[in-house]
Amino acid sequence: MSLLSFFFLSRRITKIQKTSELYRYNRVWIPDNEEVWRSAEITKNYKAGDRFLHVQLEDGTELNYPVDPAALPPLRNPDILVGENDLTALSYLHEPAVLHNLKVRFVESKLIYTYSGIILVAINPYKELPIYGDAIIHAYSGQNMGDMDPHIFAVAEEAYKQMARNNKNQSIIVSGESGAGKTVSARYTMRYFATVSKSSSNAHVEDKVLASNPITEAVGNAKTTRNDNSSRFGKYTEISFDQSYQIIGANMRTYLLEKSRVVFQSENERNYHIFYQLCASAMQPEFKHLKLGRSQENNLLFVFAVPYFEDWIFKCWDVKCLKGDFQMDVFKMLAAILHLGNVEITAVGEERSSISLEDKHLGIFCELLDLNCDKMAQWMCHRKIITTSETVIKPMTRAQAVNARDALAKKIYSHLFDFIVERINQALHFPGKQHTFIGVLDIYGFETFDVNSFEQFCINYANEKLQQQFNLHVFKLEQEEYMKEDIPWTLIDFYDNQPVIDLIEAKMGILELLDEECLLPHGTDENWLQKLYNNFVNKNALFEKPRMSNTSFIVQHFADKVEYKCEGFLEKNRDTVHEVLVEILKESKVCEQSFRSSLSLLMVTLNATTPHYVRCIKPNDEKLPFEFDSKRVAQQLRACGVLETIRISAQSYPSRWTYIEFFSRYSILMTQQELSINDKKQICKIVLQRLIQDHNQYQFGRTKIFFRAGQVAYLEKLRSDKLRHACIVIQKSVRGWLQRKKFLRIKQAAIIIQQYFRGQQAITARTLKQTWAAIIIQKYCRGYLVRRLCQLIHVAAVTIQAYTRGFLARKKYRQMLEEHKAVILQKYARAWLARRRFQNIRRFVLNIQLSYRVQQLQKKIEEQVKDTSQFMICTTFFLVISALFRALMLTTGLRELKYPSYCICHVLSPFFNRVLESHFQSQKEIYENEIEGLNFKVEHLSQDINHLQKLFREENDINDGIRLEVSRLTSENLVRSRCQTKQSMFLLLSNTIQMCLWHKALKILQSYLKPRGVVVNMIPGLPAHILFMCVRYADYLNDADMLKSFMNVTIDGIKQVVKDHSEDFEMLSFWLSNAYYFLNCLKQYSGEEEFMKSNTPHQNKNCLKHFDLSEYRQILSDLAIRIYHQFIIVMENNIQPMIVPGMLEYESLQGISGLKPTGFRKRSSSIDDTDTYTMTSILQQLSYFYSTMCQNGLDSELLKQAVKQLFFLIGAITLNSLFLRKDMCSCRKGMQIRCNISYLEEWLKDKNLQSSNAKETLEPLSQAAWLLQVKKITDDDAKEICEHCTSLSTVQIVKILNSYTPIDDFEKRVTPSFVRKVQAMLNSREDVPQLMLDTKYLFQVTFPFTPSPHALEMIQVPSSFKLGFLTRV
Repeated sequence: MSLLSFFFLSRRITKIQKTSELYRYNRVWIPDNEEVWRSAEITKNYKAGDRFLHVQLEDGTELNYPVDPAALPPLRNPDILVGENDLTALSYLHEPAVLHNLKVRFVESKLIYTYSGIILVAINPYKELPIYGDAIIHAYSGQNMGDMDPHIFAVAEEAYKQMARNNKNQSIIVSGESGAGKTVSARYTMRYFATVSKSSSNAHVEDKVLASNPITEAVGNAKTTRNDNSSRFGKYTEISFDQSYQIIGANMRTYLLEKSRVVFQSENERNYHIFYQLCASAMQPEFKHLKLGRSQENNLLFVFAVPYFEDWIFKCWDVKCLKGDFQMDVFKMLAAILHLGNVEITAVGEERSSISLEDKHLGIFCELLDLNCDKMAQWMCHRKIITTSETVIKPMTRAQAVNARDALAKKIYSHLFDFIVERINQALHFPGKQHTFIGVLDIYGFETFDVNSFEQFCINYANEKLQQQFNLHVFKLEQEEYMKEDIPWTLIDFYDNQPVIDLIEAKMGILELLDEECLLPHGTDENWLQKLYNNFVNKNALFEKPRMSNTSFIVQHFADKVEYKCEGFLEKNRDTVHEVLVEILKESKVCEQSFRSSLSLLMVTLNATTPHYVRCIKPNDEKLPFEFDSKRVAQQLRACGVLETIRISAQSYPSRWTYIEFFSRYSILMTQQELSINDKKQICKIVLQRLIQDHNQYQFGRTKIFFRAGQVAYLEKLRSDKLRHACIVIQKSVRGWLQRKKFLRIKQAAIIIQQYFRGQQAITARTLKQTWAAIIIQKYCRGYLVRRLCQLIHVAAVTIQAYTRGFLARKKYRQMLEEHKAVILQKYARAWLARRRFQNIRRFVLNIQLSYRVQQLQKKIEEQVKDTSQFMICTTFFLVISALFRALMLTTGLRELKYPSYCICHVLSPFFNRVLESHFQSQKEIYENEIEGLNFKVEHLSQDINHLQKLFREENDINDGIRLEVSRLTSENLVRSRCQTKQSMFLLLSNTIQMCLWHKALKILQSYLKPRGVVVNMIPGLPAHILFMCVRYADYLNDADMLKSFMNVTIDGIKQVVKDHSEDFEMLSFWLSNAYYFLNCLKQYSGEEEFMKSNTPHQNKNCLKHFDLSEYRQILSDLAIRIYHQFIIVMENNIQPMIVPGMLEYESLQGISGLKPTGFRKRSSSIDDTDTYTMTSILQQLSYFYSTMCQNGLDSELLKQAVKQLFFLIGAITLNSLFLRKDMCSCRKGMQIRCNISYLEEWLKDKNLQSSNAKETLEPLSQAAWLLQVKKITDDDAKEICEHCTSLSTVQIVKILNSYTPIDDFEKRVTPSFVRKVQAMLNSREDVPQLMLDTKYLFQVTFPFTPSPHALEMIQVPSSFKLGFLTRV
C-alpha cells in the first residue's frame, strides 16, 4: 500500500469514527408529512453499517427508522445554538435546523426578524408590534448590523451607513409572496430614512415621500385571497440624498401593473381599493356629479365588502401637485371606468353587436370624459381594417366588443396609474444635483397558484433575474471574505438559474415565440403552445408537458415547478386597443416588450448599487397571529433563495469566530500549559489541532477561524462534556462533604448517648454520697476563695479611693489658693486704676473751673472799675499774677483749691486791700453762691464725660462706613460740579469711554478667559460678580441707557460664547455656573424682600436703587436653561458611545462569559479589553464631569440634576439595548448588569450624591437584571415577578421573558406557558404599552436661589484677568 493510499484510508477511518461518535445518543431530524421535520433522540448507539436508527420521538413514541449509511438523518443543533439571530451561526446548516430556529424565534420569542447571512428574513406576525417607534429608530441609528437584534431598521441603517461611508448608491430589495408584508417593510425602510436624515430645508421632502405611499397603495393595491392589501405592481423608489446625506427628493418607477384586475377578479378577491372608496363616498356633495351607486351595482366590482381603507385615504391626496382640479379629474376617470364596465352590449345575430344610445352608463361615461356618445357607441361594436387599397369597417361579435370595452378600461386605468405616478414624481422632484441615492424595491416574490397565467409568468421571470443577481452577489461577498482573511478560495457548486433565464428570454425562447405569434393576424394561444411543445419537450429538461392537459406547460424555476395555462397569453401580451377608440394609441403594442425593457433597466440599476435583501415570509394562510405553518414556510424559504444560501454556506465554512471569541468560549478545553502561552491566537491554533484531527474541517484566517458545518456543534459537545464532568466532580466533593458532616454528627450523637447510658449504669448509693460530699466541699472551698478575693478587692479599692481623694483635695486647694491670690491682685489693680482715673478727671474739672472763674472775675472787675486808671493798672497786674498763679498750679500739681479768688486776693492784700476792700465785701455773698453752683455742675460734667467716652467708642465702629460715604459724596459733588460747567460734553465722552471699557471687559471675560485658569483659588462665579458690579455702577449713576446697553451686550456675549463653544464641555460648564451666579446676584441685590433674607447689612447697602431688572432676570433664566440643555447634550454625546460596551458587553465579572456564536453578522465591538470601552471608562468619564463641574463652582443642586440626567441616560440606553439584543438576555448577563449598577451606586456614594435621586433612575434596569437572574418556572415565580418588577411595563417584562436565552445547556428556556401566565397576571396593570424608554427625555431643570456670602467690596479682581482698566468706585 502506498503512503498516499494509507493517508486517505486513515482519514476515511477517522471520519467514520467521528460520524459514529456524533450519532451516539444524539438528536436527529426525521421527515414528517405534516410538520415537514420532527425531532427524535437516538436511544441506541449507531454503528457504521447499521440499517436502522433506534430513535424516540418527542411524544415518547419509539421508532426504528431505516437509514442509508451514506445519507444519515440530519443532526439537531445543541440547544445553546437554537434561537440564534443569524441562521449561519448554526453549526448544522440544513432545512430542519433553519425551520426550527425560525419557529422558536417566531412562536416562543415573538421575534419576527432573523438574519440568514446577508438576507433579513421577515415573518409577518399579523399583529401590531411596538417595535417601529421613533425610539427604536434612534436606537438602531449609528449601530452596526451585528450589534443589535435583527430588524428592518438595521438593514436600512446598514444601507445608509455604506452610502455615507463609500459614497456608493444602495438598494434594498424587498420580496415575498402576497401577504408576506413586503409593502409594510418597504414603508418602514423609507420611514427610517426620513427620520434619520431630516433635511434642513423647509421643503419637508421626507414627509412627501411617506405621504405618497397611501396614494400608490390606493390605486395599486387590492384584496386577494392571500392578502387584504396586496400590491399588484412592482415599485422601485429612489430616495435621493445631497452631499450632507439629507433627503432632497425621490423618484418612483413602477413595474407590471395587474391591469386585468380592473375588469376581472377571481373568487373572494376584489378590485383596486380606490374604486370601493369612491363608491363609499358617492353620496358626498363633491362626488354626486359622478353619479355612482353602491359598489355592488358595478359590474367591475364583483365582490362587495367593507373597504379595506377608511375615508382618510382621500386626505392623503393633499400632496403638492395632487390637489384641486387634478384630484377631481382622477376621480372622474375612475368613475368613467366604472360606468364603462356597466355599459350593456347586446348581440345582434352571431356576427354583430350593438350598444343602445339610451344606455345610462354610456352617457355618463361620455359626459365625464367629454366624448361623443354616438361615435363611442358605434366604434365599441365595430373596428376599422385598413388595407393598401381600401378601408373596411367590420362589425364585432358581442364577445369581441366586450373584450374591446375591457381593453379600453384597462388602458385608461393603466395610463391613469402612470399619470398619477408621474405627478407624484413631480411633487417629489428636487432642484440641484443628486449626490447618492438608496433604492427600495418592493416587488412580488415567486408566485404559484392553482391557475397560473401571463401575470405569474412575468412575475416569476422577474424573480429569476433577481435570484441570479442575488447568487452573484453572495459569491462576491464570500470571495471577498476569503481574500480578506488570506484563505484559499475554492469554487463552490451552486444552482445556476441561467438555463431557465435562457429558456424564457433567449433567441427562440418562450417570450420570442410569444411575440412572434402575437404578430400573426390569426395567431392563437393553442398555436403558440404547440410551438413550445415542438421546440422544448424532450429537448430542454426545464420544460415539461403536463400528462393530463394539452393547454398548459410546466417550467422548472429555481424555486419550484409551475404549471401555466396558455389561455389569454396572447391577448394579455398584445393588450390591443383600437385606434378609433383611443386616439393616442396609434398601433397595437406588445406588453412583455415594455416589461422586458423596464426589467432590464431595473437589473442595470441594481447591479450598479450595493444590494441589501429582505425576504418576507407568510407564516400561515389563515392570517393568525404568531401561528407557524412549517409546510408553507418551507415552501417560501425554498422559493426566496434562503435555503439555497444556507446550502452554499454549508459547503464552505459557515461558522466564523474571531480568535478572542474562540478563546473566551473554549478556554475551558485548554490545558494549563496551553494557557501559559501569551499569544491567544497561537493558543487557539494549538487547541484546535489537538481537538479536531482533520485539519480540513477548519481554516485559520488573519482575524477569524473558519469552521465547516458541524464543527462548532462538536466543540460544544466537548465543552458540555467537560462542564458536565466538572459538575460531577463538584457534586461528588459536595456530596462527600455532606455525608462526612452527617457521619460526624451521628458519631457525636452516638458518643453522647453512650456517655449518658454508661453514666446511668454507674449510679450507686456510695457514688451518690461521694458526689454529695464533693459538692459540699466544693461549695465551702469556692466560698472561701470568693470571700478572700472579695476582701483583697475591697482593700485595694479603699486604698485607691484614699489616694484619689487626697490627690483631688490637694488639687482643689491649690486651685482655690491661686484664685484667691488672683482676686487680691485684681482688687489692688482695679483700685489703683480707679484712683488714677478719678485724679485725672478731678484735675481736668479743676482746670476748667479755675479758667472759668478767672474769666468771670475779669469781666466783673472791668465793669466796676473801668473808669479809673488805678483800677486798670490793678487789673493788668491782677491778670499777670493770675496767669502766673495758674501756671504755678499746673506745675506744682495743686489739687485742692476751693476759693481760688480768695487766695489771689490774700497774696496781693498789701496792695489791694485799700482799693478793693469795699468792692469785694459787697460781692462776697454773690461769689459764694456762684461757687456752690459751679461745684454742683462739676459733678454733672463728670457724668457727661463718661457718657461721651461710650459714644466715642460706638462712633469708632461706624468710622469705615462714614469714610466710604464721605468719599462717595465727595466724588458725587465733584461730578455735579463738573456737570454744571460742561454737562453735555462730559456725558457723551463718559458714556463712550465706559461702554468701550465694558465691551473690552466682556470680551476678555467671555472670549479669552479659560475655565481652567479661573477656577484655581478663586471664589465661585467670580466673572459673574464682576459683571454684576458693572451693573451696580450703572445703577449708581442712574443711567438707564447704559444699563440696558450693558445687559444686552452681556447676554448677547454669553450667547455667542456658548454658540462658538457648543461642544466644549468645560466652557459650557464654566458659563452655566457664571450665568447661574449672575442670575442669583440680580436676585440677591434686587431689593426684593424675599431675596434679602440672608443678606448682611453691608450687602443690603449694595442693593440696586433705581432699576427693576426682573425682565432681564427672566431672559437670563431662559439663557441659563438653554446652556444647561446644551451642557447635558454634550455630556450625553461624550458618554453615549461608552454605555452599551461598558454596561452590557464588557465582562466586569471575569469567569462567567456569556459569549456565543454570532454567524455572518459579526459584532462590531471586540471583547478584547484593549479595544473597547469598559465600566471603568464610564466611571472615569463621570468623574471627569463631576470634577469639572466642581472646579467651575457649579451649584450642588444643579450638579445633582445633571448627574441624575446622566444616570437616566445610562439606564435608558442600556435597557433599550437589552430589549433589542436577544444575545444579552441571559442569567449571566443579568449578573454583569447588577455588578455594573453597584459600581455606579458606589460612585454616587463616593461623591456624596445619594440625594440626587440618580439611583432611582436606574431602577428599571436593576429590575430587568433581577428578572434575568430570577427563577422562571412556577406560579410563585410568576407572582414574584409581577410584584417586584413595578418599574417595568407589561410589554417590557414580556419582551425580556421572550428574549431570555440560555448560555449553556444547563440553563432552561422560559416556556411560552409561563410567559402567558405572567402576561395574564399583568393584565390588570394600567401602564403605557411602550417598549422603549425615551432617551431624549429631559427632567425639568430648576435653578434654586442661593445667595452669595461674599461682600462685593471685598472681592478682588486678579491680575491674571487683565482687567486693570476697571477701577473700583
